[in-house]
Amino acid sequence: MQYIWAILGLICVGLAMVGIVLPLLPTVPFLLLAAFFFARSSSRLHNWLITHRSFGPLIVDWQSSGAIRPGAKKAATLSIAAVFGLSILLALPSHVLIIQAVVLSAVMTFIWTRPNG
Repeated sequence: MQYIWAILGLICVGLAMVGIVLPLLPTVPFLLLAAFFFARSSSRLHNWLITHRSFGPLIVDWQSSGAIRPGAKKAATLSIAAVFGLSILLALPSHVLIIQAVVLSAVMTFIWTRPNG
């Protein structure tokens, strides 16, 4: 079972790396999931992830207090605004825009109501 957890963790790290480049794919949720999987499979991989210079502080902030750093909140806001703006530019049907607006508003409310890391 440990190997399955480790493989799932590595897949999540890979998806997080893709998310760094693609604005539509979230990075941090995949890193949080990877930390969860690594904690159940490999202390070496878990320690590597939570002590990582870039990703570690984000994970530790979330694990300790459910906090999101202000820079991450701003980046999420810009990404969400860009996605919604692109949807408007592409003239997506109004029902799609309404669904997007509701879902993205809920996501932004969640992000901005978390404590600052």
